[in-house]
Amino acid sequence: MGSVTLGQGQTVYITDWQSEADYLVYTTEWKSEADVIVYITEWKSEAKSFSGIWYYTEWKSDASIKLYFTRWKSQADIKVYFTEWKSEATWNK
Repeated sequence: MGSVTLGQGQTVYITDWQSEADYLVYTTEWKSEADVIVYITEWKSEAKSFSGIWYYTEWKSDASIKLYFTRWKSQADIKVYFTEWKSEATWNK
């Protein structure tokens, strides 16, 4: 889709508009089918490239990547699984 690589920073903005997203994301219930195992952090400094640790920002201009969450796996560019454990975060795509 966009020119941004998913690994470039992990400061994430969630958009309501599919057309402005860098990637379409599908949330999977299965860790084994995920391209990225994501841990959401409260600290922007923890969000590193290729880490799977994401920091959500409310400001589009502050984001390194814009994501749109789709309900359809077939429409997604990446599949993510959200974990409660920072140690499980990984980027496999």
